[in-house]
Amino acid sequence: MNFELSQIPERTSQPRTYGLTMVMDKGLSIADTKSFLSVASPYVDIVKLGFGTSFVTPNLKEKIAIYKEYHIPLYFGGTLFEAFLIRNQFDDYIKTIKDFGIEYMEVSDGSIIIPHAEKCGYIEKLAKHGTVLSEVGSKDVTNIMPPYKWVELMRTELEAGAGYVIAEARESGTVGIYRDSGEVRQGLVQEILTQIQAEKIIWEAPKKEQQFYFLNLVGCNVNLGNIAPAEVIPLEAMRVGLRSETFQLFLEG
Repeated sequence: MNFELSQIPERTSQPRTYGLTMVMDKGLSIADTKSFLSVASPYVDIVKLGFGTSFVTPNLKEKIAIYKEYHIPLYFGGTLFEAFLIRNQFDDYIKTIKDFGIEYMEVSDGSIIIPHAEKCGYIEKLAKHGTVLSEVGSKDVTNIMPPYKWVELMRTELEAGAGYVIAEARESGTVGIYRDSGEVRQGLVQEILTQIQAEKIIWEAPKKEQQFYFLNLVGCNVNLGNIAPAEVIPLEAMRVGLRSETFQLFLEG
């Protein structure tokens, strides 16, 4: 930090296993990636090359190398995993992540239907090649799962070998753990937290109000995902009580 302030909550330090900020990169240029990391790298823990953007991003290997210079792991979005899977190219997916030196993988079923036992099988296989992030929840706003089902899926996917489970919200923050208005499904979230270890959940929270909800509920070291590059510094300020929403949150007395 640039100067001394008392009553600042203690953040976990890199490389973090908890208190993660996962950033959604939807197509930053090489120059923009360098500029972004020159400012925000101390607060970026994982980067997702969103949905299928890695397939169409020019200079992909160069971009990956920049993130690696900063020791920031990255992974291809779950939509790309599903795109390989629906084309019966699972082995090609494994080869692709190896060719690009990717050690994190997202397993999701937001765009296609995968029987859950089969999904857990993919998690188990991919866990042999690196860290698996398993996404739970549908991108379909009409597909609303009851809380017990979220808990069941998260538990079994962690047992299958996932390092973390991601609570689905999309980049819009209007499905999954949120209503279509962006409002948090609070009963669902609190039920999940009674059954699943908070350190193992990454809550997709692209909107400021959603970030505040989880900081207030879980604390400054909650895992948050789908953060836009330009929002990393504002989020970190919010995490330590230096934004209006959390200004009183960590003050004593």
